[in-house]
Amino acid sequence: MNRRFLILLIACVLASVIPLSAQTTLGEMYLDKELPEAWISDTTFVQQLPVTGRWWASLDDTLLDSLISVAFVNSPDLRTVFYRVQSSHAALRMQQSEYYPSLNLSLGWNKSQSSGRVGSATNTSRESYFSGALSTTWEIDLFGATYNRVRSQKALYRASVEEYNAALVSLAAQVASAYARLRMLQQELLVARENIASQQSILDITEARYTTGLTSQLDVAQARSVYFSTMASVPSLEADIVVQVNVLALLVGTHPHELLPTLQDIRPIPDYRMIIPIGVPANLLRQRPDIRAAEQSLVSAAALLGAARADYLPQLSLSGSIGFASEKMDNFFDHRSLTYEIAPTITWTLFQGRHYTQASKQAKAELEASVEQYNLAVLTAIEEVDNAMVTYKGAVRQLQILQDLVAQGELTLTLSLDLYKRGLTTFQNVLDAQRSLLTYQNGLATSQGAALTAVIDLYRALGGGWDNSN
Repeated sequence: MNRRFLILLIACVLASVIPLSAQTTLGEMYLDKELPEAWISDTTFVQQLPVTGRWWASLDDTLLDSLISVAFVNSPDLRTVFYRVQSSHAALRMQQSEYYPSLNLSLGWNKSQSSGRVGSATNTSRESYFSGALSTTWEIDLFGATYNRVRSQKALYRASVEEYNAALVSLAAQVASAYARLRMLQQELLVARENIASQQSILDITEARYTTGLTSQLDVAQARSVYFSTMASVPSLEADIVVQVNVLALLVGTHPHELLPTLQDIRPIPDYRMIIPIGVPANLLRQRPDIRAAEQSLVSAAALLGAARADYLPQLSLSGSIGFASEKMDNFFDHRSLTYEIAPTITWTLFQGRHYTQASKQAKAELEASVEQYNLAVLTAIEEVDNAMVTYKGAVRQLQILQDLVAQGELTLTLSLDLYKRGLTTFQNVLDAQRSLLTYQNGLATSQGAALTAVIDLYRALGGGWDNSN
């Protein structure tokens, strides 16, 4: 607890005296554990600075590039976050206005009459005059309470900017993942159609052999069962494709019927095979907008703690007014009509029911919570990168095996069909080869989509998809 208290005290000092632009390493003070020096990787990855900008360009798919660009412009979710940034900026400007005095202008005309029947008064008294005055109040920030609150709001504004950057990262990954799933479903549909054509050909062979008496009707029935089973998968795949287009339309911020003509043509899954630059774990502290946002929230909490402690000290305020008052407008600006007041005041609240004490405890607790949130953001980032790397490496190895498996499945079907035509084997071997090949090809298409999704997840986990040049 002593170490934590010392860190909190240092944070308050930093929040008071160090410019906000220099506080980019403040969050590192609060890390519970040191970050690993490097990722456990292999030849699939390279220890170079990760890509923060348009990582999807490496997939070499112009349609995906266009979809993400349109999403950045039209997405309602992204625009909502953008307006929150504007709101936070306005809140910062309002907080900064506390630096300046307030100025009020009052103009008026007053007419009054006093009773002649009260006390010793015997005559009614009437009075009327014109008045005009400028008045001001100014609380001078002697001990930095206003300064720290402004710094806190500035950090919150910067956190909102990072949240917008994080929304860009998330949106790019969501669009790319939805696009990858769409292409995967289309490949599964293509596999189904190719197998239907192959199974139709085999069905024709069994019917011809049955007609000539070379085989039984059982072979024909079994061939038809496989054929219709594959046919039955087509409607659901077509429906899933339309649903996926709808998902993309929502992400892009448009109507599905506008995207369907562009996306309905079957295209191959974008190439997922690449060497990905991953940098080192320490890069995540600057690379991921969510960690940067958590750090700015921590800066804000530290500044608020400094402001809460400044509230214990005296406050100096200056109020005053200057104006004119005259019964006649002709004499309004005469020097004898001048009125003014100057009233500097020092106030020091000595007791307020432990309000300031509890406010300071609340600010300290908020800072502690921000510390834990920052550490959680860092740990989550490391976990996500590691998971994405492991998933991608596993998907690449699995794909190599599945490609060999599909090749063997195609060979098995060819050989079994050739033997069946010559009457050297039963039709059951052909059926088994048909079913296995369909399963292998579907598995390959699914694994290709999973590998591409793993690449997308890795870029998202590394914080790619936004411009960090500012």
